[in-house]
Amino acid sequence: MDRHHRRRTWCCSFAVPPSSPDSKPLPQRKSEPHSKPTLSLPTSPKSRRIDPRRILSPGRVSPIDSDPVAAPSAEPRRARSPVSVPGERDVRMSLRGKNGACMVLEVNSGVLCANSQVFAGLIADYKNGAASLNGTNKMCRIEVPEVENLGVFKETIELMFDNHDSLTKRLLNIGVFRSIDVLEVSAGIMFTKGVLSCLQYLEAVPWTEEEEEKLRSLFTRFKFDEATTRDILGRLYLHDSVDSSSQPNVARQLVWSITTCVHANARNELKSLVKGLLCKSSVYEKNHLDLSKEDLYSVCRSCLDSLISLMEEASDTISPERLTKKDRNKPLIERISRQIDNINWLLEIMLDGQIAEDFVNTWADQQQLVKMHNNASPMIRYELSRVSAILFVAMATRKLQCRLEARSGLLETWFRPMLLDFGWLQRCRRGLDIKVLQEAMGQTLLTLPLNQQYILFMEWFRHFSSHGTECPNLSKAFQIWWRRSFLRGSETYSIESR
Repeated sequence: MDRHHRRRTWCCSFAVPPSSPDSKPLPQRKSEPHSKPTLSLPTSPKSRRIDPRRILSPGRVSPIDSDPVAAPSAEPRRARSPVSVPGERDVRMSLRGKNGACMVLEVNSGVLCANSQVFAGLIADYKNGAASLNGTNKMCRIEVPEVENLGVFKETIELMFDNHDSLTKRLLNIGVFRSIDVLEVSAGIMFTKGVLSCLQYLEAVPWTEEEEEKLRSLFTRFKFDEATTRDILGRLYLHDSVDSSSQPNVARQLVWSITTCVHANARNELKSLVKGLLCKSSVYEKNHLDLSKEDLYSVCRSCLDSLISLMEEASDTISPERLTKKDRNKPLIERISRQIDNINWLLEIMLDGQIAEDFVNTWADQQQLVKMHNNASPMIRYELSRVSAILFVAMATRKLQCRLEARSGLLETWFRPMLLDFGWLQRCRRGLDIKVLQEAMGQTLLTLPLNQQYILFMEWFRHFSSHGTECPNLSKAFQIWWRRSFLRGSETYSIESR
């Protein structure tokens, strides 16, 4: 054959994982015409006879040594397994890895043409060119450059010689991650049977997050038949045909379910889970199903209404007829505490989303709760101050910025109840840092005009002198107010900067 047609170069490349460590460069050798499929490996040991046990069925590949000694033709036939696709190996396929490694496969052209449209076209072109030049060499030579993983490519070619059951078993053995690699190669060479088998296997098994991302990436680079990929795509994406506006807000449903959950352990576990999904720093991508501000405040108002009803019950201002059987099953203190936990949890989500400013006004307007606070038992009413404590800490640590009117309203409404409940807050902290709370109360007071600070600091002074450690210690903030009110100029600055 003319030397210009000795090798057919195929310029397609396949993006698959790093190459197998058993594939290394090797100088090409002249193959024997009716031998089993072979694999050329580099740095072979000294020449020796091929072990018949290493020779696989047609379509498979096995290592051979450099400068091999020809084996008697009868010997490999005795070692050959029963095959379903007999025929001579008339295609030499040279795989060139991106890392410089190479691999040579000798396979049957009929099997290649029947399974891969790409190889069928290349073989036809090669034979047409050879016929026009009256070539006598029957060996078709194809080169595949820039192969990412020689082992995966070899494995994909081997699948062409398997029936459906054997192919499925092989995919089960290699697992999901490598099956995705095989799917990518199969799609690249238009190996339809391999593509369908891989998709069928992948749809039927669970995926890890890494496998899911790998599969998602593959679907962005290859287009598959919609009918064959519908089930897999249904696991990866919401169908575009579904109108998102008609779908229920999943996040809102989750929040509603949590705030009505009566099992404490389950409720706490779910709160942690959903907050992690909704928080601003979440690794999960946000979409149209995110919880909106309106949804969040709607749930919060429902919790406030429930809290008001419970406080009415605590102050004996609610008729027994309005109580349901479900309400009577749980102690009143537990039900009030649960609603406070719900409100604080919602408040934390608002703070993370920087949408808590309106809640300051909402909480400051709860005059009905303040009246019932005055008549309620200390072991019940202190729960209300837990909400105020969250707001004070958020404002002092600059996580919450709101207008002066909102800060003034909050302190005018809830500063006195906080002084009364501080002793109970110390005994039942529930994760509250008392030192941080005391510092936060003082810092929040100092954000008001001096004349308003005067009223509230004097009230604190009288209460502290009567109750001692049952009252928050705002001495540091009181000193700052005093200096700012009664000292002037550089003297004030020098004292505060010490």
